[in-house]
Amino acid sequence: MTFIPGLQKPSYLASNRDAGATRRDVRAIVGTFAVPNNFVSAWQFASSMVLFLIACATMHWTYSRSYILTLCLSMPTAGLLVRLFIIQHDCGHGAFFRSARANDLVGRLCSLFTWTPYANWRRQHAQHHGVWNNLDRRESGADIYSSCLTVREYLALSRRRRFMYRLQRHPLVANVLLPPFIFIVLYRVPFDTPSTWTNEWRSVWITDVAIVLTFAAGSLLLGLAQMLLVQIPVMILASIIGVWLFSIQHRYEGVLWRRQSEWNSTAASLDSASFLRLPRILQWFTGNIGFHHIHHLNPRVPNYRLKESHDAVSVLVSVPTLNLTSGIQALRLALWHEERDCLVGFKGVLVPRVPPGG
Repeated sequence: MTFIPGLQKPSYLASNRDAGATRRDVRAIVGTFAVPNNFVSAWQFASSMVLFLIACATMHWTYSRSYILTLCLSMPTAGLLVRLFIIQHDCGHGAFFRSARANDLVGRLCSLFTWTPYANWRRQHAQHHGVWNNLDRRESGADIYSSCLTVREYLALSRRRRFMYRLQRHPLVANVLLPPFIFIVLYRVPFDTPSTWTNEWRSVWITDVAIVLTFAAGSLLLGLAQMLLVQIPVMILASIIGVWLFSIQHRYEGVLWRRQSEWNSTAASLDSASFLRLPRILQWFTGNIGFHHIHHLNPRVPNYRLKESHDAVSVLVSVPTLNLTSGIQALRLALWHEERDCLVGFKGVLVPRVPPGG
């Protein structure tokens, strides 16, 4: 079922609310797929890593011949980096291998290429899985991509704070300018990590040291300029793609936000996590993360089993379905309208003439 933005609310909102037993059945069925196959996981990791390294080597080979060609190659290389990030993400959930040690080893190795400190991001992301689309728990592990203000909260801000909120959530700022800044700069320091999280702090510094050593070795062989002009475009593109994927998984037209008294993880998985229908090749590059409703029903389902899990339960429940077009259109949504029970953009929100505190 495809929901066309701008029309009526999708029918699943009514039918799924009264299907408590069916939803419990769906969670049980999805749980049967939460068993990784070590051979499949090892092959996926090895093949993805080899393809990524070949792609990087090819970019460096073309650098002195045609930098335009190098930049063209940065897109598929970034896609492979996104795939490695999904593997790291699976490892963080303990979903990729049956062994916790193997998950941590592969997750840390992937983090050296994604520039995302494994232990730190894993713990921060675990918080997201406990509070997503919960209006009363937005302060816990939330960020601008998985949270939002209500319309009333937004209107209660001072004029300056409303401006900053709108600026940060402008589609170009939030989805083009900020993602590279987050992955290249912010992840280099434990800026939002509690001081008691010693292991998570350590993962940030270890990742930073590995990046510095990699660039130092690469600079001796190829030159610092080449290292920067080849690797930075890949990271920029991968961060933009990854953040877009994360943004629309819980912020799209038809999504539901609920107060704590009405919130439960099963309902939130089906009403507040999207199914992004992508072309087969993009589904491969993104590690099936478009089946995000399944991922939230059970985060321990490995990425290569998400589709078959979705197919197994699709006859029981309907879920909000996005495509590339509706996924891009969803980027304008930034506020939860409690009276209308929907996400809205800034356009049409009536701002008071004298803002409180302004």
